Amino acid sequence: MSTSLGLIAAPSATAAGCTGGTESDFNGDGVRDIAIADPEATVAGKQRAGLVRVIYGGGKGMLELSQETAAVPGSAETDDQWGFSLATYDADKDGCTDLVVGAPFEDVGTAIDGGIVQVVYGSPTGLALGRAVTEYEQGDGETLSGIAENEDWVGYAITAGTSSAGTPFLAIGIPGEDIDTTVNAGVFSYVTGVAATVVRVTQDDTTPAFGAIEAHDRFGAALASNANHLAVGSPGEALGTVPFAGAAGVYKHTLTNGRPTLIRAFGQDEADVTSTAEPSDGFGTSLAIVPYRPAGATSTTESMLAVGAPGEDLATTVDAGAVQIFRVGATTVTETQWLDQNGSEVRGTAEPGDFFGQRLAAANTSPNTVGTATTMRLAVGVPGDEISDVYSEKGAVHIFPLLGEPGLSDAVVDPGAGIPAPAAAHSFAGLSLGGNSSALYVGMPYGPEEGRGLYAFPWNTETGAAPTASWKPGEGGIPAENVAFGAVAR
Repeated sequence: MSTSLGLIAAPSATAAGCTGGTESDFNGDGVRDIAIADPEATVAGKQRAGLVRVIYGGGKGMLELSQETAAVPGSAETDDQWGFSLATYDADKDGCTDLVVGAPFEDVGTAIDGGIVQVVYGSPTGLALGRAVTEYEQGDGETLSGIAENEDWVGYAITAGTSSAGTPFLAIGIPGEDIDTTVNAGVFSYVTGVAATVVRVTQDDTTPAFGAIEAHDRFGAALASNANHLAVGSPGEALGTVPFAGAAGVYKHTLTNGRPTLIRAFGQDEADVTSTAEPSDGFGTSLAIVPYRPAGATSTTESMLAVGAPGEDLATTVDAGAVQIFRVGATTVTETQWLDQNGSEVRGTAEPGDFFGQRLAAANTSPNTVGTATTMRLAVGVPGDEISDVYSEKGAVHIFPLLGEPGLSDAVVDPGAGIPAPAAAHSFAGLSLGGNSSALYVGMPYGPEEGRGLYAFPWNTETGAAPTASWKPGEGGIPAENVAFGAVAR
């Protein structure tokens, strides 16, 4: 596969019809659009090839994207799972949002599950109708350094945006990458600027280092970013003799020796981080980070970071899960809060196998003002939550303030109580979370057919409140065929 396919039309900073400034605005008309993935969809007869459905805002229609789309390189293949990960940003600064699609299980040459990432560019007429798709993959002469190998999983996690300096950036997680003889150590690639300069980042590429390169660290398995910072998870990190305890780190977009600058890497083995590292805690499995302006500040240069440890045991409650909140400054990362379902006045009760924190999403609904518990919100996926044995792994989504006492304004939505889906076993609500400054997206790719879809909630929703918008297979022009519609949305 080629890495640069040229231009159909040269982009400009003021492309006609691209207004800029609106989140997920693929046609640049100033109205928010939404991309919803079904990475397990059958395409051209190939099971789990994957596709993405794009719904344009303002009633301007829908687009189905896959590797069978004429403008998208490659072809649908069994188990590619195109759309397993999604991100959006304005890569070429033309005012139209571009869609980044990860297919970590794409075979690259003879490398099974080598993985690829493709950037599908927006234009005044929509996605895939302007500049040709850019591909990121490993291999001789390809965009990403390294050789494509079995189970590298390029694009398992992706995040993108524009830095506070106005520079577009894209981070691509490659958690299955072997480094020399160290298997599954993991790396991430960092792409900056309109010229798309690419650097490879390992755990020891900065001073101080993120940590030692070890087998099964899975560095880059989770990524999150905003204009100020980039967060990276290494959920397989061994801390001392404790396997799979997990770690996380935060970088600035300011480059040092061409790479993002590490502020701090940390795990639960440090004195100022709550709890004790235990086997299979998976600290860093999920991440969410949003801009933060503290009281007295005149600009928004800090961040609030949430780190999920879904394998955390609470006393004898195995795999109950927990989330830890950190304040990120220019040179410091400081813990501010610990969240679990046994917390004071927090709704619900921690149970074995809840996996609280398996997925996270967060937003600052007013980033240019001083942050408050109302504007700084966090959604925590609890896919193992259940109501007796009848509704095992029904799942739930728990919404908290990122600032202040969690029990003062927390809320829960789950199937049958907020999410318009019947309470049923193995629905795994909370396994799909996304959103933007105006809405939290809760996907229901599994469970009974009548409940499958994507639902939008206000960030300050009340427990059991209904969604404000929904997208469902078979409704509003969306084809009825689906396997895991809503697994990812941006």
